[in-house]
Amino acid sequence: MDSHRFTEARAPIARRAGSREAIVEAAGRLFLERGFGAVSMDDLADAAGLARRTLYNQFSSKEEIFRDMLGRVAGQLEDRFPSGLETQGDAEDVLGKIARIILDLHTDPDYLGFLRMVVADARQFPWLAEAFGAVMEPQIRRLIDYLAHLTALGLLDCTDPVLAAHQFIGMLNQFSLWPVLVGRAPIPLAPERLVDETVRMLLQRYRRKGPNGEARASAGRHAKRRRRAG
Repeated sequence: MDSHRFTEARAPIARRAGSREAIVEAAGRLFLERGFGAVSMDDLADAAGLARRTLYNQFSSKEEIFRDMLGRVAGQLEDRFPSGLETQGDAEDVLGKIARIILDLHTDPDYLGFLRMVVADARQFPWLAEAFGAVMEPQIRRLIDYLAHLTALGLLDCTDPVLAAHQFIGMLNQFSLWPVLVGRAPIPLAPERLVDETVRMLLQRYRRKGPNGEARASAGRHAKRRRRAG
C-alpha cells in the first residue's frame, strides 16, 4: 500500500483543514500508533487541527472514520491486483504473480501496522476483524474463482477451490506474515523460492492427470500448442 494513505504526517494538514482527507490521515496515524480503542474523537480533532464540531460535521464517529479508511484500503488492493490479472499467462504465471503481490503486502509497513492494530483490538471490537475481512474477501474470491475456472477447463481437479485458495495463501502467510506479526524473524527463505514452492505445491496437488497419469499442461501452454499447430 502507498504509505501516503495513512502516515503522511509531513504534508501540511492545515491547508486541508476540515477535509475528510485530513481527518483520515490523522486517524490513520493515531490508530496505528495507539490502537483503535485508545483513540477518542477529541484526540482525532486535535491531531487534525480541527474543532470537535468541525470533526463531527464530517464524521459521526471514529467507527465511520475507520470504515472510510477501509474503503481506501480496498481501493489500494484493487490497484495491486489489477483487472485482467487472471489472463496474464498460464496457471504458473498467474499464480506466481498473485503470490508475489501477497508477499509485497507482507513487506508494506502500513499494511502490517493496520493488521496489527486490527488483531490487537479485535477482541474488544470484533467488528474490526469482520470489516477488515470483508475488504480482503473480493481479492480472495478472485483466486477462488480462478481455481474454479481452471477446474472447469479441465486443467485442475479442484473440487474445493475455497480450500485450495486458503491453502495457497496460508503457505505464504506462514513464512512471511505470521512470524513478523508475533515479533519473530521471518523464516529464512528467498521470496522467489517461496513463490516457486507454493505454486508448485498447489499445482502438484490439484493439476488434473491425463489418461497415462501425466499432469495436464496449463491453459497457456495448450493455447501456444494450438497456435503452433495452426
